[in-house]
Amino acid sequence: MARQQSSGALSTEIEFSSLLNAPAERVWSQVTDFRQINAELMPILRMTVPSDWTDLSLESIRPGQKLFRSWLLLFGVLPIDYDDLSIAEVGPGYRFRERSQMMSAAMWEHERLVEDAAFGKCQIIDRVRFMPRWKLSALVLNWFVPRLFAHRHHKLRGRFSSTGAGSRASQQRRCSNGRH
Repeated sequence: MARQQSSGALSTEIEFSSLLNAPAERVWSQVTDFRQINAELMPILRMTVPSDWTDLSLESIRPGQKLFRSWLLLFGVLPIDYDDLSIAEVGPGYRFRERSQMMSAAMWEHERLVEDAAFGKCQIIDRVRFMPRWKLSALVLNWFVPRLFAHRHHKLRGRFSSTGAGSRASQQRRCSNGRH
């Protein structure tokens, strides 16, 4: 399904979902902590965070305000992009929506939702939508972002599963250019 934006650029949407062997409250406390976010991303990527923001609580921020510029470091060392981080919405429940601009993307939107499931488990869902600034960044982002989120969910399933049983992942991808 193609969606044309006002700038004439096309956007891409991806969704990842994993069933985790832990209650939603425990998972939420970790997946919103910058140290744990970087643990999900590494060794592929690391986000810089100003020292006064490392203990950020989503409940303490004002939605819509730019929080800070985070440099995205490939393999934890090589700067490849930045993210002018802004949280647009928090809640209801265990949910946030980031709406930011990046050097490579005029629009980046990441929604993360953690929902209770049966027997002390939970479902974590990441929805990402982005509009690359240039053709080259479109090629890179369309290749890199799905792989990065697959890696993140693999790490999450490993962290929150003692046996691996009961963990599953699914991926859904909608590309505005009509290809999957």
